[in-house]
Amino acid sequence: MDRRTVLGLGAAALATMAAKAESMKPDGSISTDPTEILPLWPATPPGGEGVQLTARIIERLPGANVIHDRYVESVGVPILTVFRPDRPDGSALLLCPGGGYVREVLDKEAFESARRFNAAGVTVFVLRYRLPGEGWANRADVPLQDAQRAIRLIRSYADHYGVDSGRIGILGFSAGGHVAASLITRFSDKVYAAVDAADRSDARPAFAGLMYPVITMSDKAHAGSRENLLGKNPPPEAIAKYSCELHVTAATPPTFLCLAGDDTIVPPLGNGLAMYEALATAKIPSELHLFQEGGHGFGIGGTAGKPCSAWPDLFLKWGARGGFFKSA
Repeated sequence: MDRRTVLGLGAAALATMAAKAESMKPDGSISTDPTEILPLWPATPPGGEGVQLTARIIERLPGANVIHDRYVESVGVPILTVFRPDRPDGSALLLCPGGGYVREVLDKEAFESARRFNAAGVTVFVLRYRLPGEGWANRADVPLQDAQRAIRLIRSYADHYGVDSGRIGILGFSAGGHVAASLITRFSDKVYAAVDAADRSDARPAFAGLMYPVITMSDKAHAGSRENLLGKNPPPEAIAKYSCELHVTAATPPTFLCLAGDDTIVPPLGNGLAMYEALATAKIPSELHLFQEGGHGFGIGGTAGKPCSAWPDLFLKWGARGGFFKSA
């Protein structure tokens, strides 16, 4: 099936067919995966001296023979996987999947979503970011380092990818939502030393989408994400520093939030709703969709038959109204 055929499919068929099961190669890839990969760092990533990791891709539905649901762990080399649309509209998304800062979901959140936004003309860069508990120095800043670097790299290659440097956004899911929220509130923080000319580019996204995001590190945090990011028993100053709702300013970009009221893993109270309140208080243009049902981690494939299946269209329409996408 070529890309033009895929882009002609409806969203529901797209989510199903894009992930049809087949035998994985030894490296965990399948034939429908994109092959355009952009390394994030030219050499050893910041704080990586002595770190030796080989990525492992694990199938969560072995033998199901219906769809793939893979995740990656042991991320030694952070990368951008590029999804190019047939008819680019000049916009771009840095997409950050979730996984509690201990793994990163590939199909359900990253690749399925990338294909959906490709169909709307958006160039998508899926970020495989480093996981903080895998031996890196300054562990808590590792995901933010990668997110800042990713936006700068995309912006520096904007002409190559046919992207408008003023229409580059970020979309994050769950713990990837914390990566995204950290970036939109701390894009100017100096968390690594410049390594090349790309680091002269601005790390501020033009807009953001936060899907059932981990936001706070307070007592309302997702406990696993907090421990994996900050370690056991983090001090109060670390909890405050990495609680994104405390760092919204007038410079925070416009933000779209999508939550499910029955999410018991990352409850909206203290997380997505706290972020929306902070955005509203700072008068940042933002839009909130709180669906009655959907649970956690629904991505695209987990929305069948539920009102939350509308979220990609809602995000695209919101972005079009803001001038970030050409049409929806």
